[in-house]
Amino acid sequence: MKTTLTLLAMAAGLAAVHAPAAVAQKKELTQNTAATYPSKPVRWIVPFPPGASNDITARLFAHKMSESMGQQFVIDNRPGAGGSIGAQLAAEASPDGHTLLHANPGPSVNNIIMRRKSPYQLNDFAPVMFIGYSPLLILANPKFVANNGRELVAYAKANPGKLTWASSGNGSSLHIGLALFAAATGLDIVHVPYKGSAAALTDVMSGRVDVMHTTVVSADAQIKSGRVKVLAVAAPTRQAVLPNVPTLLEEGIKNAEATVWFGVQVSAKTPRPIINKLNAEMNRVLQMPDVQARLDQLGLVKAGGTPEEFGAFIKNEADKLSMLIKTRRVEMME
Repeated sequence: MKTTLTLLAMAAGLAAVHAPAAVAQKKELTQNTAATYPSKPVRWIVPFPPGASNDITARLFAHKMSESMGQQFVIDNRPGAGGSIGAQLAAEASPDGHTLLHANPGPSVNNIIMRRKSPYQLNDFAPVMFIGYSPLLILANPKFVANNGRELVAYAKANPGKLTWASSGNGSSLHIGLALFAAATGLDIVHVPYKGSAAALTDVMSGRVDVMHTTVVSADAQIKSGRVKVLAVAAPTRQAVLPNVPTLLEEGIKNAEATVWFGVQVSAKTPRPIINKLNAEMNRVLQMPDVQARLDQLGLVKAGGTPEEFGAFIKNEADKLSMLIKTRRVEMME
């Protein structure tokens, strides 16, 4: 019995001696991994089609990071299910920093909170950096009868159930913008979901659908060419790029402000040194004068900051949406 106890004590002692060494070795391996990161091309999943605001902002950063980090950052557009298809791929990817998710309200918050059975959860991702946000605009075909927010409300009231409103999919930021507008005005609006904002915008331009929310980033060319008209800005203040377009608040419509935001997330178990390296590089890119000028041109309000700050922002967004569901201003989805 004594021999057994002695052996157990020796084993425990050896374990105690080796434990700090094992921790140090693991830390050293993690640091070495970060030092050599990226060791192969980085897949940057954009869970929406090419051409819209998510795609444009992701490509802007991917181009700069490919130049500075020694590997290609390759955009992989994976649209569908309001962004859930691409987000699920990112959640299930190897946690080595070589797969990034272009975070957005739809796949990163709305589809998780609003769906009864989401294939992934908030804690399946780790935040990297908050890129920024853009207030949503309300666009219409140039021939549409309404020219501003007041006229839009008047038309919808006179034609209940006839106003059609496109979005980039159920649970997308554009869908939430519509839900907020409908709740604020009490209007009966027909929601027409698409697989992305580019397809929705095409049908608004053709007059197949009446109106939609979107961003300056997504519709800059169409606005400048007159293929769509901007009825209102869903923000507390007018936008510098559209100084003559009134806000919904100016049109007497309260509590209907809506934004779309962008950032980067990775699989939850990605080593922190890799996250830190990505965060530092993305913050550096965000400060580049040509990047800032392009984001200003697109009407994007820049953010930046730490992973913790982006994580706190995402939690706050999830809490706000949960409250909307609780008060039945937004309905749960299957």
